[in-house]
Amino acid sequence: MPDLVQETVDVKQSKVVLVNTLKDWENKDGVTFLRNIGIKAGDKVLDFGCRVGHYSIPAALAVGKTGKVYAIDKHQHSLEELKRKANHLGLENIETIKTSGQIGLTFVESVVDAILLYDVQHYFDHLEREYLYGECLRILGNDGLLSVYPKHTIEDGANRKFQSICVADIIYEIRKSGFQFLRKYCDVLSHDDSLNQGCVLNFTKKMRKI
Repeated sequence: MPDLVQETVDVKQSKVVLVNTLKDWENKDGVTFLRNIGIKAGDKVLDFGCRVGHYSIPAALAVGKTGKVYAIDKHQHSLEELKRKANHLGLENIETIKTSGQIGLTFVESVVDAILLYDVQHYFDHLEREYLYGECLRILGNDGLLSVYPKHTIEDGANRKFQSICVADIIYEIRKSGFQFLRKYCDVLSHDDSLNQGCVLNFTKKMRKI
């Protein structure tokens, strides 16, 4: 019995450490990461499938009071947790938007400077992803940034709609949709409520030929 009690205590302590580590990452290292990929003060950022805001919070800190973050998710409880965290930090530049899971981005009225598609693409089939990329192209500004974190590919435990998709396929289909591939950027990233080494792929709109 004592061993079981100690094991329970250890699990609770590890969860507290993990939460605190994630909180520190959101408030510091996550901000640095987003600035390193090109997000700057005053930007408008759309976090598609934001969950509890592991990227919305650092994005709000990165863009500052003159910027704005559109945090989009279909789960109300996740958005409520995000709002609680934002209120605790005194952040007033996050607008949470609940969807029914649709891919269209018609609920964002203004042009945005950056879109984060982090750990969401594997939920959509090829045609749905094409439509999503088209929507991103439509609402991004001329120098806008599309940053994707393609988890669950062949290289990373293929799952859902990514059973036969590799990272190179993702780069190809986004380029085909009208984006120019900029670079891959690797760092310690948030995924599934933990921190892991990972890489994002960054794109911008192709320059129009005159």
